[in-house]
Amino acid sequence: MDKRAFLSGLFDAAVSAADPMTALAQALPDKPKGRTVVVALGKGAAQLAAAFETLWQTPVEGVVVTRYGYAAPCRYLPVLEAAHPVPDAAGLAATDAVFRAVQGLSADDLVVALVCGGGSALLPAPPEGLTLEDEQALNRALLASGAPIGVMNAIRKHVSRIKGGRLAAAAAPAKVVSLVVSDVPGDDPAQVASGPTVPDAVTASDALGYIEARNIVLPERIMRHISSDASAAPVPNDAAFAGHEVKVIASARLSLEAAAARAEAQGIPAVILSDAIEGEAKDIGLMHAALAREVALRGRPFPAPVVLLSGGETTVTLRENPGRGGRNTAFLLSLAAGIEGLPGIAALAADTDGIDGSQDNAGAFADGCSLARLRAMGRDPGDFVKAQDPYGAFEALGDLFVPGPTGTNVNDFRAILVDPQS
Repeated sequence: MDKRAFLSGLFDAAVSAADPMTALAQALPDKPKGRTVVVALGKGAAQLAAAFETLWQTPVEGVVVTRYGYAAPCRYLPVLEAAHPVPDAAGLAATDAVFRAVQGLSADDLVVALVCGGGSALLPAPPEGLTLEDEQALNRALLASGAPIGVMNAIRKHVSRIKGGRLAAAAAPAKVVSLVVSDVPGDDPAQVASGPTVPDAVTASDALGYIEARNIVLPERIMRHISSDASAAPVPNDAAFAGHEVKVIASARLSLEAAAARAEAQGIPAVILSDAIEGEAKDIGLMHAALAREVALRGRPFPAPVVLLSGGETTVTLRENPGRGGRNTAFLLSLAAGIEGLPGIAALAADTDGIDGSQDNAGAFADGCSLARLRAMGRDPGDFVKAQDPYGAFEALGDLFVPGPTGTNVNDFRAILVDPQS
């Protein structure tokens, strides 16, 4: 068996299950008496918008905001690009365009919000008294903190004019239908892109508690804002959200099930460990390695051959002057240490949007010989760990996985093939 081809095929199946055309076809709302306004937000927003235009079959208006390099042609909707994961001035302009798109609507009009991961950074909207630089500082601090996505979004939504349901409130009295591609553990739509059209019950007091509990250091101006009444976000039972609809149309769960079906069609049993795994990437890597070793050496808790599948969103707590890489390569470098000496184990970990962190790769391949190969090249694996440079390790090995932007985003995909007889 070509292990890499097998693992890549599972990734392809997972991504295909979140294909915008397939996901949207089952979730289209009824057409309104008035205008249809589409706001598509996130790293897969352009592909979602193009699919929606095709399925809707009549002209629409609105705007698309996506990451640089992720644009796709749309027939009616302008596509704006901005920076991710740290927002920029283009994102500010895009946020203004989104607000303009939902202004002046009536109760006969319909707003369709196509929301996927990445919207938090792509739509900076600092409240009065704060600046883009403040929001950039906030994002950098949160990304370096190692906090789970739910904690980061709880804080972000209290430092924004668009997050936490505020965009939906701005569209009143029009009905808002949010069609969400989930990239968050648990598939809470209020967490995807920090919920621009979906409020939640997390308060500013909760956000301050998260900041204190995790020792997140934020600029004093931001802390003062979160502590003020001005940071209060709309609550789910606010009358502004009456009659709105929210549907999760694609998720890690559905994608992992598709990957499992692909594996089993090729004669390899598959086990889905979880679609909602969170934690420090290096620790989750060691946990997966321990399970894979147990299967390889003792045939428990699952007999080999088997492919272990998991999803969710791990985190990386950054130290000063880190190297290159994202959470998937960090996971794999740790996994490689845990399975060293067992060539019957091979793994692929990748972000389903095609980008792991801020580099050009989605993730990488690793196996029980990865670290030995590094040493044979005269490279010390420990040096890459100390430098927080997992990208450099897999780049040296030629094992980066670079599929390019996929047009969707249902979080991380991990597949570990355990086949001691291979």
